[in-house]
Amino acid sequence: MDGIYTLANDVVCNQLVALLNSIEVHAGREMPVAVIAYDNRLEQVKAAIAHRSQVTLLDDPALFEPWEAFSRQVWQAHPTAIATWRKRDIPDIYRLSCNHRYAAFDDRAPFDRFLYLDADTLLLASPQIFFDALDNHELVTYDFQHKDPSHIFNLNTPKLSQIFSNAEIVRSIFCSGCYASRRGLLNTEQRDWLLQNLTAGEAEILYPNAPNQSVLNYMAMRLAQRENESFSIYNLALNLPREQVTGNSVTSSHFVEQNGQVCDRGIPLTYLHYIGLSADLFNQLCNSINVDFPYRETFLHYRYLHEANQRPQLSGKPVLPTPSLMQRLLRKLRLVA
Repeated sequence: MDGIYTLANDVVCNQLVALLNSIEVHAGREMPVAVIAYDNRLEQVKAAIAHRSQVTLLDDPALFEPWEAFSRQVWQAHPTAIATWRKRDIPDIYRLSCNHRYAAFDDRAPFDRFLYLDADTLLLASPQIFFDALDNHELVTYDFQHKDPSHIFNLNTPKLSQIFSNAEIVRSIFCSGCYASRRGLLNTEQRDWLLQNLTAGEAEILYPNAPNQSVLNYMAMRLAQRENESFSIYNLALNLPREQVTGNSVTSSHFVEQNGQVCDRGIPLTYLHYIGLSADLFNQLCNSINVDFPYRETFLHYRYLHEANQRPQLSGKPVLPTPSLMQRLLRKLRLVA
């Protein structure tokens, strides 16, 4: 069975509702969706999905425990990460709960094949393009993370080029906010093999400020090397005909939005990722605070798709932080000076 996963708690519930509505529109009411619990703040999430028969909640700690244990072992092998996190008053592995998304690979997970979407995304076209590609590939992505590998790996260690060639990095790295794969891929034997390599010194190439994303990329790319032709990572952005490829991030300012559709040069986006935008912005907007951010009308369209009478009534000029939210976001992503 094919299905879609996301990761959420009450903090991102407004975004979750928008995502679920967008899935309903573009994948159909019958598309199964599983919400992976980020933590135990789930009362609003449970209420939001109670009437959605196709949506289930995965919140069993036993499902997450092996992946949390694996993540701890990975970062214990890193030469500086844990000490650096302690200096920042992070008592455990940084963003450990983000690694709950790995449960999608678990043999106990509900979907044979899956598309994973972060809660801060909207599906804007049929996801079938991902599932079709899974017929021939083990992991399918659609993004432009290869333009900035510094958010995946430590580019300052010479060991990186000893493990992955530049061609492999460009071809294979991806943002962990959107990818498709299948159950059983990262099995116990494969994880043990990966840990052996990491503890032998390879952990230093990981990027501690995006731990789940870095580890997921490492696992997929290292397994692609080991399995050779039987394991492939396929980026639609690099393989679709050029005239069909669209962007997907709010850092792109040229998209045109209208009535729930967002287009790049006239081509509808497959998904839109509100990467780097705080959940507070979405929650403020839903509480009738006129805060501005890119493509907010599209978010509002899907958030209130079935609750038009609850859509916030905004007045006055939109509130913009100083410097503007967009400029801070672009600097964070190293897309402007």
